[in-house]
This record gives sequence, C-alpha cells and structure tokens, in this order.
Amino acid sequence: EDNYVDLIAEVKKRIGIPLAVKLSPFITSLPNFARRLVTAGAKGLVLFNRFYQPDFDLEELEVVRTLELSDSRDLRLPLRWISILYGKIEADLALSSGIHTGQDVLKAMMSGANVATLTSAILQGGYNQIPGILTDLQNWMESHEYKSIKQMQGSMSQQSVSEPAAFERSNYIQILNSFRDLP
Repeated sequence: EDNYVDLIAEVKKRIGIPLAVKLSPFITSLPNFARRLVTAGAKGLVLFNRFYQPDFDLEELEVVRTLELSDSRDLRLPLRWISILYGKIEADLALSSGIHTGQDVLKAMMSGANVATLTSAILQGGYNQIPGILTDLQNWMESHEYKSIKQMQGSMSQQSVSEPAAFERSNYIQILNSFRDLP
C-alpha cells in the first residue's frame, strides 16, 4: 500500500488535472487506505476494479480466459464501502460494478457516489439501454419528489441512516440469524 501511496503522490506532482484511482476490494483497511490516497493527491476513488480471473480446463489442462461481466448483485460490495466512506474523505466516489438499471443508479447515488459506471450493461446490451435507464431514473425521482441527484446523494450512507451498524461487520451475525426465520 505504501508503494501505491508514493506512486499517487509522484503522479500528482507531474499532472495538472484531477487524479482518480481505481481500487481493488482486496485492501486490508479500505478507509485508512482511501484516506492515505486522498492525502497523497487523489481527487476521486473508483470502487472497485474488477479483476478478470482465469479458470482451468481440467480436460485440456490449460488456463481458460473468461470474461464474466457484472450483474446487479455485484453492486452490493461497492455500495457498502461508498456508504461507509461518504462524508469521511474529501474525494469524489465512483461506483464501478453492478450498475445495470435505473434502480442501481439510484442506489449508487444514495450511497454517496458521484458517478455510476455502466460498462457491463453497455457491453451486454449496447448503448440503446441508456435512454431506458435514464427514463427509469427520472420516473422514480418524480414519483418520490426528488428534484436532483444532489438532493438524494448520500441519503442512505452510513452517516445518514438510523442504523449505521447495518454497514458494519457486526451486522453479519444479525443477517445470519435472520435465516432461522425462513420456512
């Protein structure tokens, strides 16, 4: 992590434009690392970089390159971390993974994201999906009396909800215990 922080500081010295850093979810202490990157000069953080992972063909004994695009379920991890980081660091936050619908964009904004990326959605369905996503977003905002994205930004972040512990690891036990209530 020190190498990344040093690299960001060096890059920032040499450029005159804002610097965004795409993060991996595999960081020991994400809030601490995010703070260090911002201190080093990052103006934006992108959560999270998707590493394309190989598979093995057991008959041919070869590495198989596969491209598995995200779906809306992949939204949860960056949603959680943006909700925790929002308001605690001085950087724009981009949610990168799992944005496929207008509702996904709404969740990203309510978590505190400034940007929601649609790469997998566009690769899967083309650019013609964008007008539908925008229409869904606008219809939801109108029916819930939101005038702007800014009005909703961060409204479901850790600092804004009645149960901030819902974003913490301790909530894990409560979620597991809820399975006892299933038929």
